[in-house]
Amino acid sequence: MVASGYDLVVVGAGIVGLAVAREWLLRRPEDSVAVLEREPGPAQHQTGHNSGVIHGGIYYQPGSLKARLCVEGARLMYEYCEQHAIPHERCGKLIVAVSADELGRLGDLEARGRANAVPGLRRIRSDEIAAIEPNAVGLQALHAPSTGIVDYVAVSRALVGELTTLGASVRFGTEVTGIKAGEDAVVRTAEGPVRARRVITCAGLWSDRLARRAGAPRDPQIVPFRGAYLGLKPTEQPRLNGMIYPVPDPELPFLGVHITKHTTGQETLGPTAMMVPARDAYSLRRWIWRDSWESITWPGTWRVARKYWRVGVDEVRMAASRSAFVTAAARYMPELTLDDLDGTSHAGVRAQAVGRDGALVDDFVISRDGPVSHLRNAPSPAATSAFALARELVDRVTA
Repeated sequence: MVASGYDLVVVGAGIVGLAVAREWLLRRPEDSVAVLEREPGPAQHQTGHNSGVIHGGIYYQPGSLKARLCVEGARLMYEYCEQHAIPHERCGKLIVAVSADELGRLGDLEARGRANAVPGLRRIRSDEIAAIEPNAVGLQALHAPSTGIVDYVAVSRALVGELTTLGASVRFGTEVTGIKAGEDAVVRTAEGPVRARRVITCAGLWSDRLARRAGAPRDPQIVPFRGAYLGLKPTEQPRLNGMIYPVPDPELPFLGVHITKHTTGQETLGPTAMMVPARDAYSLRRWIWRDSWESITWPGTWRVARKYWRVGVDEVRMAASRSAFVTAAARYMPELTLDDLDGTSHAGVRAQAVGRDGALVDDFVISRDGPVSHLRNAPSPAATSAFALARELVDRVTA
């Protein structure tokens, strides 16, 4: 027996899935919409374990979905937080070059940021850095004043409340086990099948697996990368006004170890980016046979490992040594020492799509098969881009 149908079923109650359901109902308030989530509440994975940064849009290839949707998404995120009284702050960010060989890459980032219309972006000299971040040093830096911080879990909870008011059914503890596409779609769950005219999957760390169950190809596949954060002790005078980032490796979609403040007032150091044997490896002890088997049998994983093995060694070293972790950040904040750590830590897992050819997919990936659409790669800046990404998905489905 198939349960009574919906006009739209969204799979996944991370911030993007919730934003998609909201966008649909804002356009089609008479439609019936359900959000299905296997966890007991919203934002349990990538949304609830990231750094809480509202990104400015500096890093992304001009013309890409990430570039276009991040800048617009940040604007919409600030608007939503203001409308719903969600704590946030436009505290700004410095990307600091500390060696001569990083200056060219800093220039490339500046060109990208300007091409992407990042608000207020400017290049600053060494003697200007201290006026923005008194404890930072570098040869030059990029200042992005529009970059900010927010609690994405709070945003997600506000979205759940709004969806309920709009008449959506948000069903937690409902795992989707498969999707069959026909003229309509049938979504299989442990509680029974659900019919829908349209389905949009926003399953994050499990997006590729759900897409395959709906008949999509395996390529690209999600390979999980764990990012660890270390807490810093509070000081009488805050050690930073906003955020301080290094100049990233242009070949990698990771931004390096940075120092971030949060809406709670806490400051953290991180993240690392280490490949792990479970898609929810928030603890290094977490190991899931199926997840690790899928990663090691994927040809792209081995190609990534061969190309970036030195990076992998450094990541393992930082996972094993807090001293190495601190040393990475002390390049641009020299006074930082092990004594500044408060002993706390937490971690997130990045759902990074990897192609069969070993390419680390560096853009959002959206695919469609009849009534079913899949968001197959949505790591950072997906949370920042959530409202703009929701518009993009609904535009494509309703076109």
